[in-house]
Formats: sequence, C-alpha cells, structure tokens
Amino acid sequence: VEFIKIKRMVLFTSQSFSQTFVFPCLCSGVHRTSLPSPMFSRNDVSIWSILKKCIGMELSKIAMPVIFNEPLSFLQRLTEYMEHTYLIHQANATTDSVERMKCVAAFAVSAVASQWERTGKPFNPLLGETYELIRDDLGFRWVSEQVSHHPPVSAFHAEGLKEDFVFHGSIYPKLKFWGKSIEAEPKGIITLELPKYNEAYTWTNPSCCVHNIIVGQLWIEQYGNVEVINHKTGERCSMTFKPCGLFGKELHKVEGYIQDKSKKKLCAIYGKWTECLYAVDATTFDAHRKSDRKNSDDKKGRKQPEEMPLPDAETVQVIPGSELIWKITPRPDNSAKFYAFSTFAMQLNELDESMAGVIPPTDSRLRPDICAMENGDIDLASAEKKRLEEKQRVARKNRTKSTEEWKTRWFQQGPNPHNKAQDWLYSKGYWDRKYAQLPDIY
Repeated sequence: VEFIKIKRMVLFTSQSFSQTFVFPCLCSGVHRTSLPSPMFSRNDVSIWSILKKCIGMELSKIAMPVIFNEPLSFLQRLTEYMEHTYLIHQANATTDSVERMKCVAAFAVSAVASQWERTGKPFNPLLGETYELIRDDLGFRWVSEQVSHHPPVSAFHAEGLKEDFVFHGSIYPKLKFWGKSIEAEPKGIITLELPKYNEAYTWTNPSCCVHNIIVGQLWIEQYGNVEVINHKTGERCSMTFKPCGLFGKELHKVEGYIQDKSKKKLCAIYGKWTECLYAVDATTFDAHRKSDRKNSDDKKGRKQPEEMPLPDAETVQVIPGSELIWKITPRPDNSAKFYAFSTFAMQLNELDESMAGVIPPTDSRLRPDICAMENGDIDLASAEKKRLEEKQRVARKNRTKSTEEWKTRWFQQGPNPHNKAQDWLYSKGYWDRKYAQLPDIY
C-alpha cells in the first residue's frame, strides 16, 4: 500500500484495487467542517424487502445495502466517545471523589449523545481493521482494532497525552430486528482509569432502538440501567435511561443517584442524554419527583406510541439548586445534510498530510467503500463493499483449510483487571509505527 502526496490531495493505490482513490487532504492542524458530498436520499429504497425475512435475527450476519450506511466504520463511531473528553480532565482537576463521579457519569452519558438522530448504520469493520486518532487540542490519542468477526468485537484504548488517564474497552454490538424497529445491545465493558487518584471506573452502555424502520419518521431511544462503579471508593452512580413512555413524556430522560459504598444517596443525577445532565441534592430530587408524579396522567401499562413523539416544549425542567455538569455540543447548521453528524464526527475520516506513510494500511480512513460513499459515489461504494466482504470471506475460508490462525495485533483477550469480566486489553506497540507484517484487508 502506498501514499502519494500531490499538493492538497492524496492518492491511495493498492494492487488489489481496480481503481485509484482520491482523498481530500488537510494541512496539519486544520479540521474540516463538512463532508465532501451530502448524504443520499433513502426515500426510494424499501428496507422491508430486505428485512422481512430477518425478524428476530441478529443483523450482524445480514448484508445490508450501502444506502443504509453512513460513511464511517463502527471503529470510528466508537471514537465519538471522546468528543467530551474535557469531562475526564475536569474529573482529574477535583480532589473530591463525588465530584469526580459526577464528571465520569456525565462522560458515560455524553458517550451515547452522538447517536441522537443518527439513523445511518456504520460500516461493519473488517477483521484486522484499525483506526487511530490523535487530538492534541483535546489531549488524547486513541487506537482501536476489530479483533473478532463472528461475533463482531471492537476493542479500543485511549490515553491522555499527559498520561493523566486511560480509557479502554471492547464492544460487541448485538443488533436484532423486531418488525418495526432495530434494537442494538452494546455488550462489553468500558473502563476509565485515573492514575492521579489510583481510581478505576467501569460501566456498560444502555441499549439503543431505532423505531419506524418500515414506515414513518425514524426516531431513536436509549433505555436501560447504567451503573458507573468506582472500584477504589466503592461509590457508584446508578442511572436509568428511560424508555419513551406515553406521548413521549419520558423520551431521552436519564436519572439516578450517586451512592457511597453503603448505598447511602449522596446526590441525584438527572437530564436528557440528548441535551444535558444536572446534579442536585437527593432529598430535593425525591421531593420534586414525588410532586411530578402527582401531576402526571401517564399510567403504566400503556402502549408505546408508533409515531415519533414530539419533544417536550420545556426540554429539561431544572430543579432549583441544581448544578449543570454537562451540556451537549450543538450540532453544526449543516448537520442534516451530512448524516446528522456532529462537528467531531465530520472530522473522523479526514486525512492530514502528516499521516502519509505513517498510519497503517488497515486504518478505516483508507477503506475504499467508505471513501467512495463520503465522496458521493454510491455505486462505487456498493461495489467496493461487496468486494471487501467477499475478500474477507475468502481469507477466512483459506485459513480454515490451513493450520494458520488469525492473530490480533494490538489487543489480547483477558479478564478486566478491575471486575474480572471478559475483555480485550491493549498489548502495547501500536505507536511504535512498525506495520510491516499487517494483513492486506482492502
């Protein structure tokens, strides 16, 4: 694989390609504010014709048309966890463990905020695919690898550039189709380590559901319980991502408590994962919730609305005495044209001049199907997606015929050091920039 720099463009060539791909290249330190081409309309494509045979099945094994994708790999989508890295820096800056837990809980919520209105499916990573991101302005570097294909498992490891934090995990996104909706259950452990305080926090993400897959306006909800545990102090933040409820009253709501190791409530957390998160005294929150229940005509057992619920006119009702601990970064004005991407997401696939000859040939930025889609060539994107999937199938078939086994490069399977759950841990070496023995996956 070879990079060739030409003025402000980059040519990427490989013997396995039938074409040469041209990538817009940015000067070092400059980040783009849009994609090369706007998204395609999906109005004329019937997803029902594809999914009607898949009810109850896991979708990771179903080949979906490229029109339903967004021009990012799932490895890049995972990197969006880092958009609100400042919350980790805030946690490091306070000496109070409860204040640190507020910041870490907010970081856990902010990690799923990028999914709001994102109805496009990221490309399934190929086995051995990698993605790296270095952001000097945000103070971190990130590396991820697709470590398993069946089941699909993505492992990641991020670290502060001042060695002030380590953030790592592995995600197995189980997708199922239920007739009118697609449910994503992101199995896997997420860990944040703060060396300054010798602390480690672990949690899992909530489930996500995309509604009205067949007809109507697509809309997304997150639901389930998320428990952030401080393994040193025993403190935990137990949050509930609320399901929609009747008339959308509970849509996007998150609420819960920070408790000490004896389960005494230290404070309450509330807000919306699409907007903001507040902390308030637990007694004050309980009194407010009790009053709110009396005024509510929302009864249990009623069916969820079919159509997308309208958002509350008042968004989050702020309880007196509350402290704002996180607010979402507003989407750019052109977001709707570009797959509902945030500014951070639009920058994930950009190529910097300084990357030429540095990043490995397995990096997601170099995937020809994603690049073709980003550049507005849907036919080429579809053809390349099929070619890459077939190449992966052939490679796997050839391995079964020999004694050769697939070996991960940068991660090894093992128990999480803090809760002993099965995990994939970074085995170091990626940043040494020695990529001579990497597989030809594109």
